Amino acid sequence: MVIKYLNLYGSRGLTLVRGEGQYVWDSNGVRYLDCHTGHGVAFLGHRNPRIVSAIKDQLDKLITLPSAFDNYLRDEALAALERIIPKGYGYAYFLNSGSELVDFALKVARKVRKRSKFIAFTNSFHGRTFGALSLTWNPKYREPFKPLLSDVEFLKYNDVSSLDKAITDDVAAVVVEPIQGEGGINPATPEFMKALREITESRGVLLIVDEIQTGCGRTGHVWASDMYGVYGDIMLLGKAIGGGVPVSIALLRDEIGNQLGEGDHGSTFGGNLLALAAVRAASEVILYDNVAGRAKAVGSRLINELNNLCKDFKVVREVRGAGLMIGIEMRFDPKPVIQCLQREGVLTLKAGTTVVRFLPPYLINDDDVNAIVSSVSRCLNEETTRRINA
Repeated sequence: MVIKYLNLYGSRGLTLVRGEGQYVWDSNGVRYLDCHTGHGVAFLGHRNPRIVSAIKDQLDKLITLPSAFDNYLRDEALAALERIIPKGYGYAYFLNSGSELVDFALKVARKVRKRSKFIAFTNSFHGRTFGALSLTWNPKYREPFKPLLSDVEFLKYNDVSSLDKAITDDVAAVVVEPIQGEGGINPATPEFMKALREITESRGVLLIVDEIQTGCGRTGHVWASDMYGVYGDIMLLGKAIGGGVPVSIALLRDEIGNQLGEGDHGSTFGGNLLALAAVRAASEVILYDNVAGRAKAVGSRLINELNNLCKDFKVVREVRGAGLMIGIEMRFDPKPVIQCLQREGVLTLKAGTTVVRFLPPYLINDDDVNAIVSSVSRCLNEETTRRINA
């Protein structure tokens, strides 16, 4: 018997063998501009030299160490992280993935608030483990695995009028993405985020801000929370913060961290030394390479050019996003456009049900922007023609 890989994502029909910066190469030597980046993980670039060097250095010293033992690298990673995170967070906890991080945050909220209910929003996506899945809105992900956590209410995203009635003193926490990624590249309005912060604070409800995809400079701000001036009691970081190494981080305010103790959570690989080396180096890249500023500048140009292009295509509803987190909403399933872009040498991915999502590294340049826009133009023309002739 030959063991087979259980591929639950589906195959793109492409064998990738090498990456460098914003590009990847397939087994035939064909180069692609990577706007997929492993669902956003490689935002700091494939094989970022600073991160690769830090990991290689640690490989020569010590690979695994339980968090019960002290190590200078943890202190260095925390010190580097402290230079890029918003002020007010007194604790950090390291895990391996975004879903794990959400589950941890839910446990924390229940313990410190001694309440059971959670609130999330339409089109939210927080992961696929049972806790994270319970707060993920799309029934496609949820239905086959019910029963999930029962005490979860979904409110309409960006609907300020729904918050006052729903966020009551039996709610442990509200979980929100400042820009919904998987749900369709949907930015929160400033009014919504401000109201959410004010109401949760006044009623002793924890606000958990999921920056797993939006963080590390992707939106043109180091954290999307900076766009709104609204910060959670717990802030969740992941994807790009490890530069490609699996790692996620929960930031907690002192009042919350002080209520947690030995045995409240654990992870064999959480905060492992390779991940800590990557976090330290990734934090330095974000700080010293002006990642957010570069993403803002090139992202603004890309969004403007895509807007100018797409207004002439009836198959497009809207272009939206911030920095280098961009979506083109189609009037149909975007799969044919995503496949066409792949043939054109641009890798993208789907968001929601109708959105082509672009999550390129901050390293993309003017030539890359031109390549993206030209490829989108050809693919939209191709799809328009195909639909006219169908």
